[in-house]
Formats: sequence, structure tokens, C-alpha cells
Amino acid sequence: MELKSYLEECRLKIDAALDLYLPADDTLPQRLHQAIRYSMFAGGKRVRPILMMAACQAVGGEMARVVPAACAMEMIHTYSLIHDDLPAMDDDDFRRGRSTCHKVYGDALAILAGDALLTEAFQLLSAPVDGQEIPGEISRRVIHIIARCAGSMGMVGGQVVDMESEGRNIDLPTLEYIHTRKTGALILASVQAGALLGGADQKAFDALSKYAEAAGLAFQIADDILDIVGDQALLGKDVGSDVARGKATFPALLGLEVAKQRAGELRDMAVDALADFDDRADPLREIACYIIDRSF
Repeated sequence: MELKSYLEECRLKIDAALDLYLPADDTLPQRLHQAIRYSMFAGGKRVRPILMMAACQAVGGEMARVVPAACAMEMIHTYSLIHDDLPAMDDDDFRRGRSTCHKVYGDALAILAGDALLTEAFQLLSAPVDGQEIPGEISRRVIHIIARCAGSMGMVGGQVVDMESEGRNIDLPTLEYIHTRKTGALILASVQAGALLGGADQKAFDALSKYAEAAGLAFQIADDILDIVGDQALLGKDVGSDVARGKATFPALLGLEVAKQRAGELRDMAVDALADFDDRADPLREIACYIIDRSF
């Protein structure tokens, strides 16, 4: 398959749906909705929504079935980026190639834009889907998975331990705790939600969960590597900031080459988890390789 074309096709579908779901930028309060759209349409790759769509496809589901949930996932991800960039946390000036939300709209409005996106995501997740019959129990499980992975047991918890670990020497289990929650949790939730909405049985759900756990950790290790060797102009965000803040990263703990090796091992684990799937899972296989290839 041609991964670039697949990713672009999915991204365009998500962007078109987000444009419909989000309030227009002239809707009161205008500055709030302008800040939301500024961050939502800043050129994100839509990795998490695409993983949700690909997981649905892998088990024989229709990708259109997951579009609302995929958009909700991107809203949650974008809210987390808006808040992560704030001076009280990572204090980053650039995100996706342009100034971060708080640099343009101020800290207060950036906080509120993130709050609004998180709330809007769960409104979308709980809304009836036009023309689609999704059993209530499936919807409930999807909402539960996403909420758990976004909260204190997932992404938010990982961010807290990440902040508390700055400038400290931590061990590998703590570092993996941070990465599997701060980044990996939403990737896991995306794949699991896509599997459920696509009609996965328990065996397929478990295999896709293993894929997501490996791919999610690999994704963050790749980000750690890119913070050292990446090109800011190509990445669209600050590089070297992890080192400057004394953040806990795989290269800092294990060295750059060992970190690359570990990322490659996780890529292989992710692909191996899909051994029982047919070619409908090829997008997931290709994405696992892409996650690593972008940093090597």
C-alpha cells in the first residue's frame, strides 16, 4: 500500500469532519472559537484518529463509522498540546510550525480553549451518530476507554510524573510509566476504540491492544530521539527543549543508539501482534514502521 496517500486521505476526512463539528470562528465567544480552530487546524498529522480508522478497517469495519470518535480523540489530543505548551508546563513557543496557542491568544484563553475542546470531545462521543446503528454498550465502552486513558490513570497522570521527574535521575520503569501514559495511552485508546466500533471479537481486540501498546511506546521514544536529532523547520516544533529542561527521555537514560534499538524492537513487536490479520491491517503495519522511520 502507499502509506502517504492513505494518511492524506484519512487526514482530509478528519479535517472535513472537524470543520463541521467545531463552532465557526465567528460564533460567540469569537476569540475562544478562533483559538480552538487556530490549534485544531495547525497542520496536525492526525495520527490518533487515523489509527482509530485503521483499527476499525483491520477488523472489517467501515471507517466512516468511527469518524465522530476519531474527531473527539483529536480534540482531546489538541487540548493536551495547548495545555502542555503553557509556561506553567513545557513553555514551548512553537507547535506544528507556528506560534503556540498561548503565544497568540494569551495564557487564559489557551487554558479555556483546551478546557472547551476536552468537553466538546465527550459531547461528540456521547451524541447519536446519524445513519449509524452503534449499540449502546459499544458506545459506553468506547467512552470509558477514552476517558480512562485521558485522565489521571493515563495521559494526565503521565504528564504529572513527567513534570515531577525533570532534573532528576529516574529509573527505566518510571520512564516507561511516563511514556506509556503521556503519549501511549491515547494511542492505545484510539486503537481499542476503533476495534470496538469495527466489531472486533475479543481475540482481535487483545491483539490490537498489544499492537497499540508497543506502537505507543515506540512513538514517544521516536519523539525523544527527534528532540535530539530532528530539524525544527521540518518538525514544526522546538527541538532540544527536553535536554534544556532536564526531561526524562530514553536517549538521556540509555543513550541514543540504545534508544534507537529499543524503538526498533517495539516496532517489530507491534507488527508481530498483527500476524493473524489479513491485508486490511496493512495500514497499521505501515504506520508502525513510519513511527520509527521518521526518527532514524
